[in-house]
Amino acid sequence: MSDLARLFESVVEGERDVSPRPLSVSQLRAVVALDRHDGVNLRELAEQLGSTPPLVSRLCDRLEAVGFLERLPSARSRRELTLRLSDRGRAYLQELRARRRDRVELLLAKMSPAGRTALAAGLAEYRALAERAGEPPDLHH
Repeated sequence: MSDLARLFESVVEGERDVSPRPLSVSQLRAVVALDRHDGVNLRELAEQLGSTPPLVSRLCDRLEAVGFLERLPSARSRRELTLRLSDRGRAYLQELRARRRDRVELLLAKMSPAGRTALAAGLAEYRALAERAGEPPDLHH
């Protein structure tokens, strides 16, 4: 089982290599979270990332500096800001997903039909278990 877990981890890690600069893994996680939950505030984003508001604030500073994040006044409170991906941030994420999809499709095309069928069944089961455990599997991004 641990060999399979290491293999799965190596595949996931290999897909991270497709990520172009300028983002770190933490910044990429924040961009994906903002894409899924547009218009959150800093506290909500920190909760989604399992981090603290001060750390996420610095992360957002860096995302804003590269033009991927916009901080806008909140409709709920004058003391609060709403965080949104900029058009540049959305384009980056779209390009990243397209490159990952192309790479996966290229490798899937080289697999045998039996291998693809087994992989599809295994990933469907993994996804169902992850969803029941309350962990978003991130298999479609």
